[in-house]
Amino acid sequence: MMMGSIKVLLVDDHTVVRAGFRLLLSSSQKIEVIAEAERGEQALMLYSEFKPDIVVMDLSMPGIGGLECIRRLCQRDSEAKVLVFSIHDEAVYIDRAMSAGAKGYISKNSAAEIMLEAIYDIAQGKPYIEAGLNRNTLLDSELIASQTIVDNLNTREFDIFCLLAKGLTAHDIAAQLCLSYKTIANYNTQIKNKFQVGSVVQLAHIAIALKLI
Repeated sequence: MMMGSIKVLLVDDHTVVRAGFRLLLSSSQKIEVIAEAERGEQALMLYSEFKPDIVVMDLSMPGIGGLECIRRLCQRDSEAKVLVFSIHDEAVYIDRAMSAGAKGYISKNSAAEIMLEAIYDIAQGKPYIEAGLNRNTLLDSELIASQTIVDNLNTREFDIFCLLAKGLTAHDIAAQLCLSYKTIANYNTQIKNKFQVGSVVQLAHIAIALKLI
């Protein structure tokens, strides 16, 4: 767990919703809501000002909206951790949010403890997609294609794929497998190319959908 409290920026255009989630998060001694925003543009400014550990964000907001806000946040700070909480649980929304750079996705209909669990995991660098949503995150055809790629990975590639998907850095993996950083970086590129993805978050998305992590 991170040292100190996990600082959260809460982003939702409904005041009542923010109040409800602030109350929920305040029930944990490990979490502190340090700022609130009602639209993406405001969230970007507050992120720069307060440097939160995690941004908990809705997708449906006026202005630039949640997805574009996630993209801009992650472009500005590659270490940004965004947890999406949305009424939308369809695969297309989850895919777009994770592709934009979100580290997690939960439904607004989920139980209170799910949000807390998601925040704790993401704070530790682990991706999080609510369990009930996993089966819908990839289309059947995409699942089959991804499974075929996994089946064709050699043992070393498979190990590194799973470690990357769990959120470990190339340096962490190099130390764990007693290989050089450069070797792991090469495998990282190789594995992304095989899955035709551009980020580790997308690898995590695939691994979660295939129930590998």
